[in-house]
Amino acid sequence: MSLPNYMEPVDDVNNNNNGETDNNENENNNNMNGGASFGDEEFDSENQEYGNTQDPRAAKRKRYHRHTQQQIQEMENFFKECPHPDDNQRKELSRQLGLDHLQIKFWFQNKRTQNKNHQERHENLQLREENTRLRADNHHFREGLANASCPNCGGPTAVGEMSFEEHHLLLENAKLTEEIRQLSEVAKYTGKAVMRYPVLPTPNQAPPFEPPMITNGSLGSVKEADKPLLIELAVGAMSELIALAQMNEPLWKEGVHGMILDLNEYTRNLQNGLGPKPVGFRTEASRETAIVFMRHMEIVHRLMDVNLWSTMFAGMVGRAITHDTLLTGRQGNLDGTIHLMTAEFQVLSPLVSNRECYFVRYCKQHGEGLWGVVDISIDHLIPNLEPKCLRRPSGCLIQDMPNRVSRVTWVEHVEVDDGGELHAMFKHLLNSGQALGANRWLSALDRQCERLAIMMAPNIPSIEPGGQITVTNNAKQSLLELVERMSRGFFDGVTTSNADIWMNLGGYTGDSVKVTTRTSLNDPGRPEGLILCAAHSFWVPAPPTTVFDYLRDENNRVNWDVLFLGGNPQKLTHIFNGRDNRNCVSLLRSPNTSQSEMMMIEKSSTEPAASFLVYAPVSVPSMEKVLNGGDPKYVPLLPSGFAILPDGTAQPGKAGGSLVNVAFQMLVDSYPSGSLTFSSVSTIESLILAAANKIKACFTQQTP
Repeated sequence: MSLPNYMEPVDDVNNNNNGETDNNENENNNNMNGGASFGDEEFDSENQEYGNTQDPRAAKRKRYHRHTQQQIQEMENFFKECPHPDDNQRKELSRQLGLDHLQIKFWFQNKRTQNKNHQERHENLQLREENTRLRADNHHFREGLANASCPNCGGPTAVGEMSFEEHHLLLENAKLTEEIRQLSEVAKYTGKAVMRYPVLPTPNQAPPFEPPMITNGSLGSVKEADKPLLIELAVGAMSELIALAQMNEPLWKEGVHGMILDLNEYTRNLQNGLGPKPVGFRTEASRETAIVFMRHMEIVHRLMDVNLWSTMFAGMVGRAITHDTLLTGRQGNLDGTIHLMTAEFQVLSPLVSNRECYFVRYCKQHGEGLWGVVDISIDHLIPNLEPKCLRRPSGCLIQDMPNRVSRVTWVEHVEVDDGGELHAMFKHLLNSGQALGANRWLSALDRQCERLAIMMAPNIPSIEPGGQITVTNNAKQSLLELVERMSRGFFDGVTTSNADIWMNLGGYTGDSVKVTTRTSLNDPGRPEGLILCAAHSFWVPAPPTTVFDYLRDENNRVNWDVLFLGGNPQKLTHIFNGRDNRNCVSLLRSPNTSQSEMMMIEKSSTEPAASFLVYAPVSVPSMEKVLNGGDPKYVPLLPSGFAILPDGTAQPGKAGGSLVNVAFQMLVDSYPSGSLTFSSVSTIESLILAAANKIKACFTQQTP
């Protein structure tokens, strides 16, 4: 009887008596072909000892014997603890069990091979089952894909029927088809190509346009037949915006406050879609470029959402409405969207009237990461409307850049009819373009991007002097949300919106203080009742930075704020929300014990074209709710404060003065239907004029 090959490790035994090698075990694995295991029986080692092969028939006379159950059990137990015994352990087992040490060695070697084969057979069985399941799934998916079509290109998507290049070409074809569809829709409206800037009829010509009716200052929807001219106007405006953003001298000249448009070059180089400038109108045209900390698509989204847009530019945009959407973007994004809108553009003073405009806003993608948003007026197309402000192509190009920032080029080009009503105090500011020019828009955008980035930070920086209170990061975010709502309330109180009726109180004291009333009902953000708003503007012979630093210094508060006549306020927390440390939010407490149940929340904010100090009294229980995670929307506020603007007279090497605009708000009756009394008007007038006179006196004394 011949012994199988895997039972013949004789040479290996003679060469290595201290243990088995991996090669020895691998050889045994290769020689086992699924036959029976010989782990429980061994041949007589005397016929194989030390390579005794002189008699060729000796191998045929090898004697086998089966191990006893006790021997097998002992070796099984030892194998569980140590499947690879060394030479000393094998000798000890051979002594205990009465077996030769080679028998011990071969038994363990065969046992390991047997276990390995069992494990491989088990794994092979599992792999076969998994393979069968995957084949069934693959067959099911192939059947599902056989009749499927690509949602983007409409072509087949069956596996193996289309190469990557073919699929890419189909997607590109679908994109071009969509662009052709959009241009065809525009051509359907315009009746001609849209590559050139359209030359539209001048205001004194009868345009082929029947605009929607204006009811209570609101446009209705545009009829389908009335859309062609508006779409053509928007497409042409985008072309002009790109030219204005990319061209330099001689079209643009370097001015004191940025790039200024040369009107003669503009007339010669760009076709004028709105016709010549109307008689009596003056032009404000400027351009500015900056890097802002916000992704480009987030900026585009905020510009195309009227609520987000008016909130982001709360100090510049008053009432804003989207009346209709003339075109929607392709494939669900904003590319190609055209809105019909109305907005009031405002300067933060009761002495400057708001500029109301009707315009279309067009959003277009011009390449990878490059978007444009442009406005163009339609006021001159509306019969029986005497426009006071025309927006020639104005807007911005937004370029995506690394590190979550965007490069924004802003162009602002408007024509305004002041109608002889422009106050002398604001003449230089408006003529310089600083009030509503490109620099003002872009600095406001940069400041808001900075503020939003701070609000999303995991750890908002702050200082708690004296450690009297501990403010969590969630509480800081709530306070920042609260002061933003407070700022918007202040802007509403310092500007003369067309929806409000302002009365001039100049007859009482000779100074121009304007007042208006507003009712608050079911508004959790304001106390319920009749609210009196008063606003006043005055000039100070000091640059805006100096005035802003004076007002925000709590040590000077006692000089002008009647709420802190008892001494300087106590600062409980100081939260930073900008690169400039002066951009911050503070929580103050009056040293006056009679006001122990009230706190003062204050926001100071500065940017190159404007600075603000806004504050409002808040009850201690309401503030504690906010600090403990309560909703800041339900804290009633009556904000007051200052808006500090340059007076427009600054020149290189010469600092100009400041225009300080102050607004106070006061609850005069807890019933919305209450009536205004002379006493309440006199009180708020005296308060606002007292603060203004003290501030003017301070800087008048400092002037040489």
